[in-house]
Amino acid sequence: MTDGGTADGGRAPDTAAAVERYLEFWSAETTERRRALAPRVFTGDVGYRSPVGAMDGTEALVDFGARFNEHMGAVAYAARREPEHHNGRVRLLWEIRLPDGTSFAEGTDVLTVAPDGRVESVTAFLDREPEGFGDGGDGHH
Repeated sequence: MTDGGTADGGRAPDTAAAVERYLEFWSAETTERRRALAPRVFTGDVGYRSPVGAMDGTEALVDFGARFNEHMGAVAYAARREPEHHNGRVRLLWEIRLPDGTSFAEGTDVLTVAPDGRVESVTAFLDREPEGFGDGGDGHH
């Protein structure tokens, strides 16, 4: 499925490529790799909203990924099914897999993709929380 054109006759963003880059960013094993990918994946003022907090800008997302990897080690983010998209929006059902293949968590992200193909906003939902999430730990900001 493609987005086709836009109402004003402009070209729609390549949402499939945006999703691939997005998953690559979150699956990056090092902060350096994530930092190198960020300008291709996100607009500079990207907004990210999730149950663990609100963040703005690429550096905040690079930092968030680094903290997650420090705690969890390398993980892989994968689409659970083909993403759905229309009008520059993408609904991505994802899963975080640990190095041994164990499923850690599942969620749904709604991405807004700018005309240049970079993600400009993310609203994240947890469909299946990690074990112990929300049990009074310090996971919420």
